[in-house]
Amino acid sequence: MFSDELEKISWDDTTRKILSKTDADVRRALNREHCDVEDFMALISPAAAPYLETMAKLSRKYTQERFGNTISMFVPLYLTNSCTNGCVYCGFHASNPMKRTILTEEEMVNEYKAIKKLAPFENLLLVTGENPAKAGVPYLARALDLAKPYFSNLKIEVMPLSTEEYEELTHHGMNGVICFQETYNRANYKIYHPRGMKSNFEWRVNGFDRMGQAGVHSIGMGVLIGLEDWRTDVTMMAYHLRYLQKHYWKTKYSVNFPRMRPSENGGFQPNVVMSDRELAQLTFAMRIFDHDVDISYSTRESAEFRDHMATLGVTTMSAESKTEPGGYYSYPQTLEQFHVSDERTAMEVWKALQRLGREPVWKDWDASFDVPNKK
Repeated sequence: MFSDELEKISWDDTTRKILSKTDADVRRALNREHCDVEDFMALISPAAAPYLETMAKLSRKYTQERFGNTISMFVPLYLTNSCTNGCVYCGFHASNPMKRTILTEEEMVNEYKAIKKLAPFENLLLVTGENPAKAGVPYLARALDLAKPYFSNLKIEVMPLSTEEYEELTHHGMNGVICFQETYNRANYKIYHPRGMKSNFEWRVNGFDRMGQAGVHSIGMGVLIGLEDWRTDVTMMAYHLRYLQKHYWKTKYSVNFPRMRPSENGGFQPNVVMSDRELAQLTFAMRIFDHDVDISYSTRESAEFRDHMATLGVTTMSAESKTEPGGYYSYPQTLEQFHVSDERTAMEVWKALQRLGREPVWKDWDASFDVPNKK
């Protein structure tokens, strides 16, 4: 399990190592065809800041070679804001006095139909808070079953599950799982996640192993920028990515670096603020580090910045996202988990990407691949 590997990696030593990277280290990394984590640390270090233009060109080159001009489009649907966790940065936390919504089967179908009217979306991400008693695996299985007639690619972003539960959901059409570790800083993890199942660091970080063991087709990972030092956090994620690729090599991987956005839980302020320039540096570094990994940007980022990065390394984007349960049809005015920044319609994003020479792809998975796993 990755938690065992993480025990061998010192957070403080990694931070010092990143900050000690030199100009020579950066140039060496830029000249290597296949980078290791040490090279990645150099590319995200302060020493790499003067090389941003060079990194952008290299990132564009590798992205073009692997993905062409395509941008995969997806849309998230929040099924519920009911949650038993106490995450201090999240609007859905259990102590927040708010109306909790769990979509019924009829409401789910109404949402699916409403999404299909926005744009020809085929990639749907189903999102929930963490309330296994009321929105557990049977609920998710039913949501997937109801979604299959409308979408060809179904992913979930829910509480970490067991290997058996992940495998069960693959039989209901689930092709991918996205899970944000939020932070790899084990020592400070409980500060941000004081109660609920999410407070169990090992259960969450080892969830990716369980996804791999279950044969999940696509695994998405990410850290929440704003909790801890971003350079150290994403380095830990780079170690994690390489570990997963070695152990579950048949799986496709994606990464995301969401910057903390305002939420209804306005009392928490980010500990770290990442600039656009730093996010660009991280994106380029990740592409140079791994030519094949899918890099995803959500509507947390501004329209202008997303358009710019779509030509330089990003390969997947959400559009017209609603971060409240049932936000497309059933409950358009309910509480959001966070406020989006890019408020354009899906069709406006589509047209903007086309003007940039990108090719928006609404479908990258076919229902013919949706067959039960053979044991």
